Parts: sequence; C-alpha cells; structure tokens
Amino acid sequence: MEEEDALMGTAVIRKLVVIVEETRREMGRAITPATRKAAALAVIENPLAGGFAADLEPLMAIGEELGGLLGERAVAALGVPPAAIESYGKAAIVGEDGELEHAAAILHPRLGAPLRRAVEKGAALVPSAKKRGGLGTPIDVPLGHKDAAFVRSHFDAMEVRIADAPRRDEIVVAVVVSDSGRPLPRIGGLLKEQVKGEDGLR
Repeated sequence: MEEEDALMGTAVIRKLVVIVEETRREMGRAITPATRKAAALAVIENPLAGGFAADLEPLMAIGEELGGLLGERAVAALGVPPAAIESYGKAAIVGEDGELEHAAAILHPRLGAPLRRAVEKGAALVPSAKKRGGLGTPIDVPLGHKDAAFVRSHFDAMEVRIADAPRRDEIVVAVVVSDSGRPLPRIGGLLKEQVKGEDGLR
C-alpha cells in the first residue's frame, strides 16, 4: 500500500522534525526582539529511487503536498500569525539511490503555492538548495524575504540535519521560515518597512 501511495504522488513519511532557533545576543549586544527561525523537515520514501524515470510527476505531487504540511508546521512552531512570517526557504537532500533531479522535482514551484498560503502572500521566489548525501548529511536552507528579494537584511540560511536520514531510498525535505531578518543588519538596501510586495523584487 505504501509503494502504491508513493507512485501516486502521496508522501510516505517516516519522520517529521521541527527545529526552532532563537538568537538573543550577538557580538555582546542584546537582540530585542530575538531573531527566530523554524525548520520543518520530512523524511520521505523516494518512489523513484534505484533507476532512471523520465516522468517526475510523482515527486512534484509529493512536493505540493509537503509545501503546505511543512509550511504550516514551521509557522506554528514560531507561534505567530502567518502574516508575521518575513522570510522563507526550502531544501532537499536525496539519498544515494536517488538523483539530484529528484530534489529539484520535490522543490518544484508546486511546493511553493501551498507554502505561500501557509505564510500569507509570498510574492518573491522561494530560495532553494539541493544535495545528495547519506545519513546525517547537513544542508544550509537559504532564506530570503517572502515578498521582496531585494531586502538584504533577510539574506540568511539555517543549517539542518537529521542523524538517521536520508537512507539510500529516502529524501529529506525542509522548509524554513523566519519572523525576522539577521541579527544587527547594517549593510543597507531596501528596508522591510519599504516593501511593496508587488513584483517579488521590491
């Protein structure tokens, strides 16, 4: 039954993990309010592991399913309304029996639509990273402002890893959200208060 679900594009999930990172001090200075990031990760069966498949639709369908699930869990972990989320990002690690294109399929723009609903709006592209590796492989999930890519204070990342994943036939899928930018940002650029959120850039 699980194999049938996977081939139909329904995620077969072995594990879900949620991590919250909160920075309260930087360079001896208090960060008030603290900068916070939340990562929600799913360890899933890779239905296309072990061989070449021209049609990656099952993985794109799984990505669409996980965009909402992981986005909602990450937002809930920060305990804020969806509109309060300022940044987002996504990433995937494919096990040894998969290929990098499997990660690309999972992270297809179809994952973005339900993620945008989970954070309200999201006019900007969702930054992404892809990797192949074994158990415990870490990945830096890139972050950018959800409505305006030119907000430099929100160029960031969060490293995540799961000790027992991915197995050879698995994929680790991660979504990260933040309700703030970096601690003590001061390199200029568009301020978040100036965001129009119309073109995804400004």
